[in-house]
Amino acid sequence: MLWAAAAAVTLGFLIALEITARRYGVPGPITNQASEVMFPPKSGFLLYASMALMMVVLTWRQRAIAAATAIGIDVIFLVLRWALDIKVTEHHHPFGNGALWVVLGCAVIAVTRRTGAERVLLLKGVGLALLLVAGRKTGDAWLLITAKTRPLVLDQYVATADHALGNPSWLVGRLVRASGPVGAHILDYVYVQLAVFAVIISLYQLRNVATEGRFPSHHLVRTFLMIGLLGPGIYMIFPVVGPIFAFGPDGDHWATADIWPETAPQLLAPQHMPFNEVTPRNCMPSLHTAWATAIFIHSRQGPRIVRFAGTFWLIATLGATLGFGYHYGVDIVAGVVFVVTIEAALRTQAHGWDRTGVRLVAYGATIFTAMLLSSRFLPLEMAKYPWVSGPLLILAMASVIVAFMRTTKQWEPKALAVREQQPQPELAV
Repeated sequence: MLWAAAAAVTLGFLIALEITARRYGVPGPITNQASEVMFPPKSGFLLYASMALMMVVLTWRQRAIAAATAIGIDVIFLVLRWALDIKVTEHHHPFGNGALWVVLGCAVIAVTRRTGAERVLLLKGVGLALLLVAGRKTGDAWLLITAKTRPLVLDQYVATADHALGNPSWLVGRLVRASGPVGAHILDYVYVQLAVFAVIISLYQLRNVATEGRFPSHHLVRTFLMIGLLGPGIYMIFPVVGPIFAFGPDGDHWATADIWPETAPQLLAPQHMPFNEVTPRNCMPSLHTAWATAIFIHSRQGPRIVRFAGTFWLIATLGATLGFGYHYGVDIVAGVVFVVTIEAALRTQAHGWDRTGVRLVAYGATIFTAMLLSSRFLPLEMAKYPWVSGPLLILAMASVIVAFMRTTKQWEPKALAVREQQPQPELAV
């Protein structure tokens, strides 16, 4: 019932976004996804990663057949496009259709050839794969809507509040430029392929699904999807474009000044500033930071190589978000609090809504809300007293992290087993 309800809500949400996007004269997430059945996809890597996520419910023999089928279909598409002289544009990939065909084919097999628990498990695998791809398309539609419906942005407020942290985007931006093209290319690759790496961590978490016949109560994909669902809604409330647009060359004549990353903005009274209807208002909070932090959290239970990879991806993502001028320091901190609160809520739901979990979620939500309100209504005060406001921001973020670690550690199987083995005190008669 829960999966059916989630599917119904997701479908209704996609239809609403499709209608809204078409009002602005562009195709919505459903149209974009359907077109990739035949036309070159925008992200072939993501489609294959989604297929790999679905294959956790298959046997090794079925996985080999699925992978070979996907590659074979892509080869046929390549030959047909070459024969018909169909060009693949710069922002599309010549592969990926085969992976989508295999996922859809498995959905048909689940309905027509499977019964009972096998059908349910295969449909869950297909659903996760399609949700991951749909999440990407939904995000693109959301970003378009933010640009079209929020003509005024709050960058001057966030940039002023960012003085409390020492304007880290300006500092890291200069460091990235000094690293040359090699460092920039590495950070760019990490930034772009974040979802693919998340699938790799998810495959490790879900490696026993086929043998156990069920999914774990909580895994990384749930957190990823929830971040993508809630985050863009906050963009509508707190529209910010980022320093490279508001204070850099990518903002063109809409920018306040072309000073990023050489010169930090002056300490002046902030105000709303108009911006174009193309640049997404996708800065506060930093969802890339949230996703990378989620990867880091879920990689902690893996072997050393998995933990190392999760740490590297988090550090590199932070370097990219700040060093490319996509985010300010304040929204990086807010992004961490945002994802820890979401992770706490999902783990509380999986564990059972006890008082400790509810209190943790409420505390994280309160700290996150306070950060948004402070950046909007107290930016000058934060900038004038950086030695107070800066440490307070970091301490507030750290307090949420510590509370999360202490609470979730009590829910781990080892901790529960030790607690159950401890002798219970006898009641006095």
